[in-house]
Amino acid sequence: MSVYGEFFTKFMGPLFEGFIKIFKGLGEGLFQMFNVVTYITVIGDYKSDLKGLGLLVMVLSIVFLLAIMALIVFLIYKSVKTYLRYRRNVKKEDMLVEEIDSLNNEIFKLKRNAEKFSELANANGEIEYNEDGTPKNELKEGESRFFKLSTVDAKFKDYTPEEIVNNFTLESFCDTFRNYSASKLHLYYDINLIRLFIASFASNKLIILEGISGTGKTSLAYAFGNFVDNETTVASVQPSWRDSTEIFGYFNEFTKKFNETEILEKMYEAQYDDEVYITLLDEMNISRVEYYFAEMLSILELPNKKDWVVELVPNVWPNDPIKLENGKLKIPENMWYIGTINNDDSTFMITDKVYDRAMPIAIDDKCEEFEAPDTDKIKTSYKYLESLFEKASAEHPVSQENLDKIAQLDRYVIDHFRLAFGNRIVKQLKEFVPAFVACGGEEVAGIDYLIAHKILRKFEQLNLAYIKDEIDGLINYFEKLFGAGKTPECKAYLLRLKKTI
Repeated sequence: MSVYGEFFTKFMGPLFEGFIKIFKGLGEGLFQMFNVVTYITVIGDYKSDLKGLGLLVMVLSIVFLLAIMALIVFLIYKSVKTYLRYRRNVKKEDMLVEEIDSLNNEIFKLKRNAEKFSELANANGEIEYNEDGTPKNELKEGESRFFKLSTVDAKFKDYTPEEIVNNFTLESFCDTFRNYSASKLHLYYDINLIRLFIASFASNKLIILEGISGTGKTSLAYAFGNFVDNETTVASVQPSWRDSTEIFGYFNEFTKKFNETEILEKMYEAQYDDEVYITLLDEMNISRVEYYFAEMLSILELPNKKDWVVELVPNVWPNDPIKLENGKLKIPENMWYIGTINNDDSTFMITDKVYDRAMPIAIDDKCEEFEAPDTDKIKTSYKYLESLFEKASAEHPVSQENLDKIAQLDRYVIDHFRLAFGNRIVKQLKEFVPAFVACGGEEVAGIDYLIAHKILRKFEQLNLAYIKDEIDGLINYFEKLFGAGKTPECKAYLLRLKKTI
């Protein structure tokens, strides 16, 4: 290494010495130009020899010198002033851009409020009024501003929770769901897809079904709601969705009523019983998910479920729904959110923030029809389903051998691709894989699927041309760690990625 260092020093030495001489020479030149002592010394040396015309030459020389110095100082002053003015203009432009962005946001909010306000208008765009001048839709005395939620309260006023007795396993649950879908709904799914789907409930509250159109993404969520005897709530996402009011609704200051969404109504209803609730966000990426679902993503990320609350209104009214505490809604633990996405030009890409907090399931193929025995639905409870997931974690934890392999793989990916697994994904892996095994799958297959769809997916955001030569090495490393042919999902994903380069 000393020879390399000596070579580098001698090779680059002339360049660095040249820079030093430039700055040194510039400093010496400025000092020489403005060295008043030198000028006074020269005048003193020639003062006695200069008579008559010589004195005039000396005076003119001094005036000329002062003029040049003044010009240099003036040019420096103008340069500094121009630079400062330029910086002020740039700063002013930046402030104007920020102000324009802020005004655009305000305009957007006003437009949104105008759209919501227009819901109260008739076909001619005019608000309908009573004879006394009050709006027809205005809240009447004694009415609750939460009409739908109060209706739920009335519905469950004398409700006695039904005792649900279950004794199935996760594996039989998957088989029964598959046979029910085929025999009752004529929807056919591969058993491995069903296992992935059910196991996802153990690790994530948000499940994303992605793939080409016509493969049964929406039908899968719909079928599962029917299977557990609690119909799926379907919300068709619109391009105009921009904030959480699309999920929870909003309070209308004009009518003093809360505009409740169907999702909000089901969230509230879910607090009354222990059934499994499914909310389907159909075509969820037709608008930006991180806009309208951001608040939910943050809430569902909180480790303490007591903190799963969202403020609907800032104050309390006497007729507010029973289960609203200080205007806040408790996000139900027994509800899962399933989003379907299509990756085409008409939709937005799902960001890492969303993918990291969700479990993506790819549905790219249609299953062949098969004969299934006539199978009935299963009415199950959230607590029993959760107990099966907890039992799976206890009986089928990820082996220490595979955890060590995952740690080695993590280091390899960091060294070669500058990506890390992250604590969140490792936690999801420890919850998802045991449930997948309990559903009838194999441990390595579960690890293979999760790594392919949660880690390798991030490679798409890298410079693919830069990592092209590293892909073959990673494929070989997978086979070295887990064995030849044990990680087909990861291998297929990497080969597909390589083809796009």
